[in-house]
Amino acid sequence: MEVWADDEEVVCIHPGGPRHAGYDQVRENWAQILGPGQRLKVHLTNQVVLSGMMLTVHSVHENILVQGESRPRAPVVATNVYLRTENGWRMILHHGSPAPQSPRSPADSPKVLH
Repeated sequence: MEVWADDEEVVCIHPGGPRHAGYDQVRENWAQILGPGQRLKVHLTNQVVLSGMMLTVHSVHENILVQGESRPRAPVVATNVYLRTENGWRMILHHGSPAPQSPRSPADSPKVLH
């Protein structure tokens, strides 16, 4: 929780899960995920960073391997937002979604005119 802002405005959403708002809810959610006996390895790929003076947004693919499982789980597309505080950069939002199974080809994409 050291990376999180100590603020009631923080938000965390994991794939398929509810929205957790506020420091206590976010802490409890991570305690469940990282509870006793859980050993996760997370490898980040496809990182895109947008930075400003007070706010930074990271878009990444989280490749997660759970100890005891032989294969990695499907990647998670995550967006992390950090705010510059008096204590340094602190996360204010984590939002994860399942990554698409396979990329769509341009021929499969609908054509939309604006």
